[in-house]
Amino acid sequence: MFGLYIHIPYCRSKCRYCDFYSTPCPDGVPEAYIDALCREMDRFSPCGSTHPTVKINHTEEKAGFSSPHDLMNYPTPETNTPIDKKNVIILTDKLDSNGILKWNVPEGKWRIYRFGYSLTGKRNHPAPAEATGLEVDKLDPESWLSYFRTYMDMYKEAAGGFMGKRPDYATIVYSNLIRTWSKKPIILGGIEASLRRLAHYDYWSGKMKRSILLDSQADLISYGMGERSIVEIADALASGIEAKDITFIEGTVYKADNLNSVYDEIRLPSYREVSSDKKTYAESFYTQYSNTDPFSGKRLVEPYSDRLYVVQNPAAKPLTQEEMDDVYALPYMRTWHPCYDAAGGIPAITEVKFSLISNRGCFGGCSFCALTFHQGRIVQTRSHESIIQEAELLTQEPDFKGYIHDVGGPTANFRHPACEKQMTYGACPHKQCLFPQPCKNMNADHSDYISLLKKLRAIPKVKKVFIRSGIRFDYLLAEKNRAFLRELCQYHVSGQLKVAPEHISDNVLKRMGKPENKVYRQFMKEYAAMNDSLGMKQYLVPYLMSSHPGSTLKEAIELAEYLRDLGYMPEQVQDFYPTPSTLSTCMYYTGYDPRTMEKVYVPTNPHEKAMQRALIQYRNPKNYDLVLEALRLAGRTDLIGFDKKCLIRPRQIKGRDFAAGGYKGAHHGSQTAKPAAANRAKDAKRPAVGGMTGHKQTGVNENGRNAGGFGGAVGGKSSGSGKKKTIRNVHKKK
Repeated sequence: MFGLYIHIPYCRSKCRYCDFYSTPCPDGVPEAYIDALCREMDRFSPCGSTHPTVKINHTEEKAGFSSPHDLMNYPTPETNTPIDKKNVIILTDKLDSNGILKWNVPEGKWRIYRFGYSLTGKRNHPAPAEATGLEVDKLDPESWLSYFRTYMDMYKEAAGGFMGKRPDYATIVYSNLIRTWSKKPIILGGIEASLRRLAHYDYWSGKMKRSILLDSQADLISYGMGERSIVEIADALASGIEAKDITFIEGTVYKADNLNSVYDEIRLPSYREVSSDKKTYAESFYTQYSNTDPFSGKRLVEPYSDRLYVVQNPAAKPLTQEEMDDVYALPYMRTWHPCYDAAGGIPAITEVKFSLISNRGCFGGCSFCALTFHQGRIVQTRSHESIIQEAELLTQEPDFKGYIHDVGGPTANFRHPACEKQMTYGACPHKQCLFPQPCKNMNADHSDYISLLKKLRAIPKVKKVFIRSGIRFDYLLAEKNRAFLRELCQYHVSGQLKVAPEHISDNVLKRMGKPENKVYRQFMKEYAAMNDSLGMKQYLVPYLMSSHPGSTLKEAIELAEYLRDLGYMPEQVQDFYPTPSTLSTCMYYTGYDPRTMEKVYVPTNPHEKAMQRALIQYRNPKNYDLVLEALRLAGRTDLIGFDKKCLIRPRQIKGRDFAAGGYKGAHHGSQTAKPAAANRAKDAKRPAVGGMTGHKQTGVNENGRNAGGFGGAVGGKSSGSGKKKTIRNVHKKK
C-alpha cells in the first residue's frame, strides 16, 4: 500500500475553481518543505514499523471530523526513520497551464492524505482586554456559530437589515450566476471591473487574482467612466457583430485565443510569472500604470496560456464639455433605489443629495488613489450653465435648506487640464504634474472656479455654498495670487477646512506621491494669515493615514509628535487599505516602489498596523497599551513621562511603576482608583521618565479632545465635581 500526502501551499497554477491560500514558491522552500512533509508523515507509525501505513496522531480530530479533546495534549510523536523523499510525489508539478492534473497514476492501492489544519492555542490580537481570548476553532460548527452570533450579529443589527444584500466579489458572483442560464453577452463596467481588469493583488484573499474578465466569464469590460465605449458596444451588437469579435473599441478589455489581429501592443509578463515573482509584478504594474492615458497609452496584452490572452485597448478619449453636460442632463432619479423605501431610505444620501459634481479626472497622482486607473489624469469639466441648472433643481427639493454641500469632484479646485499639451499628446507617462514639485508647464489658475462659485452663491434660495471635496493645497500655492484662498476662506468654509497632507514624514510622503511637509506648513501659515485678515476664526482639519508603505514605527512616532506640537488629536484615522491597481497596493504586496524599483518597508503585521494607528490618537485612553508598546519597541521611552513633550504618562500596574521598570506583558492590570489629590501628591515624588514632574496637565473632555486646545493647561473647571479634568482622571477606572 502506498501513502500519499497532498498539500499545495506553493502552487504555481491557479485553477478557476480553486481558492486555497497558495503562494508562489520562494527560492529554497520546496526542499525544506518536502523534508518537513516526510517527517510529518512518519511521525506516527504503529509499533515503529517501516511505514505500512503513514499516520498522524489523532488524525480525525486534527482534520476536524470529530470533536477535539484538548489536542495540545496529543502531539505527534517524533521519529528517527523519516520517509524517503523519493517516495513523495508533488502533484503541483503535474498540473498544466489551466490547472488540470495530467498524471498517469502508478498501479497499486493508494491511500490519500491531506492535512492543512491544526489548533495552535494562539490568542487573538490586537484586541482590548475584554475581547481577548483563544482563536475560535473555525472547523468546529458550534464554536464558529457562537463566534458569529456574538460578534457578527452586532454588525448585522447596525446595518439595519441590509447586511448581506450584496456578496463579496459581487461582479464575479452575479456574472457567473447569469452565465448558468444565459449565453447572452455580458459586459462589465464600473469601478470594480476597471480596477480588476488585469491581473491584480487582492487584499481580501491576500493573493494575486486573474483578470475579472476571466473569473466572471464575461465577454467584455468597459473600463473607465464608459460613456463612449458603452454606446459603441451597443451599436456593434445591434449591427449583428458577435461579442467575441468586438475587439476594436477604445476603453475595452477582451479575451483572445491568439494575437493574429492584435497590433502595436506591449506584451506584459504572463499571469503565472506575476503570480510567482513579486518583482516581476511590480514591473508589470508600472507598465500598466504608464499606459492609462488615452493619447499616449499603448495596447496591453497579458498572457494566461498559449491559447488565452487578455487584451486591454487604449483608454477612451476624454469627453468634451458639451458631452459632459449631456451626461449630467440625463433624467436621473436623484434618490435611493425604491427597494429601500420601506426601511426609510439610506441616511447617507443627505451628504451627497445637495452636492454638485464639477469635474472628473485628477492629475494629483496620489499613490494610494485609484483614479488614475479609472478616470485618468486628464481633467474634464461641466459648463457653468450645466452646474447652475442642476443647482436650481436642488433648490426645488422640499428638504433643501439653502445649503449646497459641495462643488467639486476628485479634487475640487481642478477646473481644467494641467497643461495645454495634455489634450493633444496626453499626460506625461513617467512624470507627475505636482510631484515631487509642480511642473513648470502646469497652468495653476482658479479664475474659472471662482467665477462658478460666485454664480452659485447668487442663486435664489441658496444661503451658503461649501467646498468639501479635497483641496490640493500645493496646487493652490502654485498660483501666483491668493484670490482663491481669499474666496475659499470668506465664503466656502463651514468653520473647518479639511485637507489631506496624509503624513508629515518626507520619507512616507515620497511613497505617497504627496508634496513635502514644508508645503503643507506653508499652506497652514497662509490659511491662518488669510483668516486673520478677514477677521474669521476657522481651522484646518488634516486627513492622516497610518501604515502606508514606507512608514515604520519611527515615522509613526514622528507623526504623533507633530500632532502633540500642533495641539490636535484627530477623531478619525484612515489606516492604509490596499485597493486593487494602485501604486501603494503594489508596494504593499511586492515591497518595491514600482516607479523606481527601490525596496520599501511595508507594515503588514496587523499588530504593527494597530500600533501605528494608535499613535495618531495617542491621547485616547483605549490606545494606551498599544502606544506604550510602540514607544518601547522604537526605543522612545523618553516620550513616556510627565514632561510636556511626552505622549503618555507612566501608569501604576499591580503595585509597581513603569518608570521603575515594572511594566510586564501586553495588558495592564487593574489600577486602584484614588483621590486625585493623592495621585498628584504621589506624582510629585515619583521619578519621571525623560522629563520633569509637576507640569500642568492637559485638560481633556469626555471625547478625549482638549477642552481649551491641546498642548497647554486648561483654565476652566469641569462640570460636576468642580475639579479640573486631567489625563489621570480620564484614565482612572471608576
